Amino acid sequence: MGAAVIACANADPETTPERQIDVGDPLLDNLSACDAVIDFSFHGFTPELVAACAEHGKLLVIGTTGHTEEELAAIRAASEVLPICFAPNFSVGVNTLFWLTRKATEILGDGFDLEVVEMHHRMKIDAPSGTAKRLGQILAEVSEVSYSEDTRHGRVGEVGARTDREIGMHALRGGDVVGDHTVIYAGDGERVELTHKASSRNTFANGAVRAAKWLRGKAPGLYDMEDVLGLR
Repeated sequence: MGAAVIACANADPETTPERQIDVGDPLLDNLSACDAVIDFSFHGFTPELVAACAEHGKLLVIGTTGHTEEELAAIRAASEVLPICFAPNFSVGVNTLFWLTRKATEILGDGFDLEVVEMHHRMKIDAPSGTAKRLGQILAEVSEVSYSEDTRHGRVGEVGARTDREIGMHALRGGDVVGDHTVIYAGDGERVELTHKASSRNTFANGAVRAAKWLRGKAPGLYDMEDVLGLR
């Protein structure tokens, strides 16, 4: 993702990739040369990064997923003094999928069983993906159930009949899959499926660069890609 962000920032006439850092590189020395930071790294690095960006007034785009509650709290705290765009997915197509998922769930109502299936490359370390989790949260919000209590992550053994409240969540891993996500609405006699498939990381990188430009002049706060795209 870092290489993709650099390539897309270079291709955008309004942006220049001034610095790039990896594990072991000095954060503050590189931060001083930048107006905005785009982060696709590891969630454990987030508290250090948001604290530094808040202290030095750097716009921040976070595409890293898998955060703990403590790390999420650090992001929320920093957003009180800094504009932050924090999203599970920066693809324009995926954020359209978020919007469609909300609308489809409102229209279809209670008569459909809800399942989310995602697949990523073999090297992805968190499951479900941040995008799949957000899809599940949207389903839970509209259906008025609890994401944490009513999501069932896979099924094995004699689990009994499916409940009306549960949201199925299934994570597949293999090969070099960039990211596939499907929301399934299974009813009696019919099934609706909403699917997004990414074939290039540039879809996420271009969205992150777009988000960084959008943050210019924004008030402190916690934004996401739906704000950037005007889908609220």
